Amino acid sequence: MKDEDGVGGGGGVRAVTRALEILMAFDSKRELSAAELLERVDLSKPTLYRLLYTLESFDFIVSEGEPLRFRLGPAIGKLAHSWLSSLDLERSAQGFMKAIWEETRETVALYVPDGKDRLCLYEMSSPEPLSFRRGAGHHDRLWRGASGKAILCGMHLSMDELSRLLDGSGVDPRALADELATIDALGYASSRSEMIQGAVAVAVPFYDRTDRVAGSLVVYGPSTRMTVDVVEKIGERLRTLAADLSRNLGSISPRR
Repeated sequence: MKDEDGVGGGGGVRAVTRALEILMAFDSKRELSAAELLERVDLSKPTLYRLLYTLESFDFIVSEGEPLRFRLGPAIGKLAHSWLSSLDLERSAQGFMKAIWEETRETVALYVPDGKDRLCLYEMSSPEPLSFRRGAGHHDRLWRGASGKAILCGMHLSMDELSRLLDGSGVDPRALADELATIDALGYASSRSEMIQGAVAVAVPFYDRTDRVAGSLVVYGPSTRMTVDVVEKIGERLRTLAADLSRNLGSISPRR
């Protein structure tokens, strides 16, 4: 047996669907009473209140007044801010990504930090028959590959912070710190066959209006084309583009 929430068995998705329907009921209203919500969603009163209290416990709903009136909570604002920020970032970066894509004809990607990971937000695939691509949505650890290490380098973590980040990873914090210092001095990160055999990646960090690292721009292609000289030229070009992107995002002191 399961109640109207659909919590029993495999009905958890049903409860999530109904919770989302409650949130969507606020599409044109700032506040709604329970009676007004019941007119907009097909739920019993007890189920409505159970879901409202659950949403309120996670700050998706706020209640106040007597009788109670409900409105969207701060968690919605945080999600909206993240979504709008990602859209603004992608729009800002596309021109710079297109420039290096046209110059190199290699795959170009935009990565952003996501906890201990980095996330591919946008990718422009190489038109060449022999090429590498990961795809938008690709996740991997920050300490793996050029795109992740470029972000880590831009974070300027202390040894204690780096050790906590790497806890349980099997990676030596001191060795990685030395590698990040080299990347910082060079101005770009590069890797060869670290993630994919035969693939070479070059990446640089870029910064937001608070001068905190916001992500990395990366170019990757096969080692047959990505020679040492080519990697150096791409690294220098990416530094310029990343500085311009950082300035567009409001960074006061973009690094070149």
